[in-house]
Amino acid sequence: MSRYEDWMAEAKAELAAARTLFGGSHYSWCCLTAQQAAEKALKAGLERRASPRFGHNLNDLLGALAGPSVVPQPLSDAVARLNRHYIATRYPDAFPAGVPAEQYTSSDAAQALEDADAVVGFVERAR
Repeated sequence: MSRYEDWMAEAKAELAAARTLFGGSHYSWCCLTAQQAAEKALKAGLERRASPRFGHNLNDLLGALAGPSVVPQPLSDAVARLNRHYIATRYPDAFPAGVPAEQYTSSDAAQALEDADAVVGFVERAR
């Protein structure tokens, strides 16, 4: 049984939550939630192909989903940027000093939202 619809619904819900976090100036959490939306979208695509995967590395998930086909460079770049948000957005020891909430800016979060939108759209169009 494919869980594509469930994974994609959660991806879209998390993308909506990321937008809410952006509106509240919670930029590190916006970046993390955008990363999570992309992760769940990629896992949705893998579910649709009956090839579910574990793990959090977006580069690996995109590679598994795309297979031998060429991934457009802008999408590959978006996934690489989002991939960096999985740990650093959550743990104070990811930086020499300060907490993640002090390290992320509105432009970081806006880029993360744009990147997550691109990943979700890619998976939806790859039917």
